[in-house]
Amino acid sequence: MTFQPKSDFLRVMIERGFLADCTDYQALDDALMAGVVPGYIGFDATAKSLHVGSLIQIMMLRWLQKTGHKPLVLMGGGTTKVGDPSFRADERPLLTPDQIDDNIAGIRQVFSKYVSFGDGASDALMLNNAEWLDGLNYLEFLRDIGRHFSVNRMLSFESVKSRLDREQSLSFLEFNYMILQAYDFLELNKRYGCLLQMGGSDQWGNIVNGIDLTRRVIDNTVFGLTSPLLTTSDGKKMGKSADGAVWLNAEMRSPYEFWQFWRNTTDADVGRFLKLYTELPIEDCDRLGALEGSEINQAKIILANEVTTLCHGAEAAATAEATAREVFEKGGVGDDLPTVALTADELGDGISIVQLIVRTGLAKSGKEAKRLIAENGARLNDEPLTDAGLMIDAAALVEPLKLSAGKKRHALVTLS
Repeated sequence: MTFQPKSDFLRVMIERGFLADCTDYQALDDALMAGVVPGYIGFDATAKSLHVGSLIQIMMLRWLQKTGHKPLVLMGGGTTKVGDPSFRADERPLLTPDQIDDNIAGIRQVFSKYVSFGDGASDALMLNNAEWLDGLNYLEFLRDIGRHFSVNRMLSFESVKSRLDREQSLSFLEFNYMILQAYDFLELNKRYGCLLQMGGSDQWGNIVNGIDLTRRVIDNTVFGLTSPLLTTSDGKKMGKSADGAVWLNAEMRSPYEFWQFWRNTTDADVGRFLKLYTELPIEDCDRLGALEGSEINQAKIILANEVTTLCHGAEAAATAEATAREVFEKGGVGDDLPTVALTADELGDGISIVQLIVRTGLAKSGKEAKRLIAENGARLNDEPLTDAGLMIDAAALVEPLKLSAGKKRHALVTLS
C-alpha cells in the first residue's frame, strides 16, 4: 500500500494486517489527526460469548482506544431479532428478548478484558440498537428511511448475491437487515458523533449503505473500514477447532483449551497471528514468525501466552503453559486439563470407554470414538487404547483417569 498515514490508528491497522479496505483513507486519516474519533463495530447477540472469529474486530476496537479514540461496542439487541444474512446458507434461528439480554451480559464480560468502559473522552461505551430500533413506526420508517435505498443496488451486494446465485431462499425479514444496519450508523452519528464503522470485509455493502444514508439524511460525512476475512493457512475458518467453536468466555471454553488452540497454530500462521492478536512489537512478530524447525514451537508458546493473557489474564496463561509442560514433556496429568466428574449414580456398574471419550469432548459421537480407537489415536493414562469394549468402573477411578486423542488433546475423568 502506497498510502502513508499520519495517524497512529491507521498506521497500526496497516502495519499489523488489519486493513482490507477503507472508503476514504486520506479523509479518515485527517479526522483521526484532528481529534477523538468515535468508531463502532456491531455484534449480534446470538450466543453468550463471542468466539475467536470475532477477535480481530475486538482487537481493532482495542487499538482504536489505545491510539486515543473512542470505541463504541454496538450490541444488536434489535437486529439479532432479524438475523444477518451475510454469506449464510440459511436463516438464523430467532431468539427471545430474554435470551438476547442474557447473551449481551455474557458478551460484555468478554469486552471488559479488552477495552476500558467509562464516561471519558476515549472510554468505551456498550450500546444496544434495540434502544432505537424497537420503537420504530414501520410506516414512518418506510417513508423517511426506506426511500433512500435502491433494491437494484442491494441485490448487487455480494452478501445477498451469493445467496441468490445458489438459489437459496432470502426472506424479506433478512433483506431488511442491511437497512437496519445502515440506520444504526445514522443513529450513532446523530447520538454519539460516531464517524467510523468497522467490520469484516463481508460487511462492506452494509457499511457503504450506512455511509450513504447518513449523507442523504443529515448530510454528514462518515467512514468505513474493513478487515480481511481470516482463514488459517490450511484454509479453515478462523475460530473453529476440531471440537467446535473457540469461545472467549472461560465458562464456555476453559483457559487451558483456549491456550492450546493458539499453541497448535500452524507454522505458517504464527507471524501473522502475532501481529493481529498480540501487542508485541512488529519486529518481534516478524522475528518469531520466521523461526523454523523446533524453534517455531517457542514462538507458538509466546503466541498462546500473549493471547491468553489478554483474554483470561496472566495467571491463567501461566497455569495453562505449566499444565501443557506437565502433560506433554513429563507425561503427567496436569492440574488444568478439561475434566468430567462422574457421580456414583452415573457410573453405576461401569461406563464404556467409548461413552467416556464422547463425554470428555474428545469425539463427537460413539462412531467417531470407535474410529479413533481403531486407528490407534486414543490413549488411556498415556498408554495405547485398543479395546473399544473396555468398561470403566469405580476401581479404575480411584485416581483421575487421563484420556488422550492424538498428541495434543487431553481430558481427565474423575469420580465425584
